[in-house]
Amino acid sequence: MLNPLAQELNDTLHGTVAGELLSDLGKRIFFPRGIISQGGEAKQFGKVANATIGTTIIDGKPASLPSVQKYAPELSSGELVAYAPTAGIPDLRAKWKELMLKKNPGLAGKSTSNPVVVPGLTAGISYLSDLFVDSEHPLLAANPSWDNYSLIVETRRGGELHTFNMFHNGGFDINSFKTALAIEAKSGSVRVLLNFPQNPSGYSPTNAEAKQIVQAVKEIAEKGTKVIVWDDDAYFGLNYESDIYPQSLFAEFADLHENVLAVKIDGPTKEDFVWGFRCGFLTFAGKSLTAEQYLALEKKLMGLIRSSVSCSSTPSQSISLKAFSDSKIEAEKKVFRDVLEGRYKKVRAFVDSHKSSVLEPLPFNSGYFMSFKTKCDAEALRQKILHEKQIGTISIDSSTLRVAFSSVEADKIDEVYSAIYETAEQFKTEN
Repeated sequence: MLNPLAQELNDTLHGTVAGELLSDLGKRIFFPRGIISQGGEAKQFGKVANATIGTTIIDGKPASLPSVQKYAPELSSGELVAYAPTAGIPDLRAKWKELMLKKNPGLAGKSTSNPVVVPGLTAGISYLSDLFVDSEHPLLAANPSWDNYSLIVETRRGGELHTFNMFHNGGFDINSFKTALAIEAKSGSVRVLLNFPQNPSGYSPTNAEAKQIVQAVKEIAEKGTKVIVWDDDAYFGLNYESDIYPQSLFAEFADLHENVLAVKIDGPTKEDFVWGFRCGFLTFAGKSLTAEQYLALEKKLMGLIRSSVSCSSTPSQSISLKAFSDSKIEAEKKVFRDVLEGRYKKVRAFVDSHKSSVLEPLPFNSGYFMSFKTKCDAEALRQKILHEKQIGTISIDSSTLRVAFSSVEADKIDEVYSAIYETAEQFKTEN
């Protein structure tokens, strides 16, 4: 029997695409009227004393040890050691939405939920799997794709990860994508994840490809299929060629059709070069969804956060909020992005001028990575490169070798890629 609070949220979402796409856990989850909720009321009305939250208060402020506080002198004790609200610091959520609209002008006039803070984009994907994936409802993603998708969906949630072929003739394989959507649609609903710039390939769609991707989703939605599109925008904005769709596809899916629910998974991790902050955001959008229905989705998400990590890190949120308001941040980010683009160009020049009978570079134009399709076992190749050349790479699967040029200094790129090509040829000779 469902908890009455879960049933209340389900009733709010009833008849919407969001309500029909919920997983078994998604239907059961709710945000309790427990310590956190009651503590929030006490903050508002407990003028004499607030005896709700398990923190130590001295002189009206959270107690912060001097040996801790001295390392963050510009943060107040509340910004450093206090619990953050379950959904994140309100000002940070508002600021991220403001930035999201600025970076994606196509969202102008379209309704979205407030971004909810999650402890990293991985957690965001995990929570979405909790809400929308189960043994009866698989997730569709590209092949190749980030190995953590499989770990989350299949191992953790007990669901299935279905795939479409990512590339054909040097670009996005739209025919494979459309075929896979049609197969998934036979069940009446589709859950699809799109990651651009993509990990592991480092590819983003061209303007024409983006239009085709959106049209493919619209066509199955018009036939009555309920669709949720997860836009994993971990590497958003790191584009190095002119013909790349410049926004998140979330801007296109946000009001595409009543049968489409879109969710944006993003954060400062890669965009703002704060990998260890573990601070991400989830934002929902759907045509005709009301503010009350967005709030119901937020509360279900808050239930997942509360039941796993309780809340995200306060220092990371506090620093992010201050940094986003700093007038210098965009110029500083451009310096780092230019460094990445310079490395991309050196890699591009190398692979365009070198041929291999063992390695085929997958299309790449953005992000942190590029990958090779290998005609040998990628893990064996990785091991050989590591132990003979002392160079680390990643074998994504048996035929995909990923190289993160983001972490290779420009003056080492030729050396690194020469070693990879030479080792691959040796591998072929030896086998």
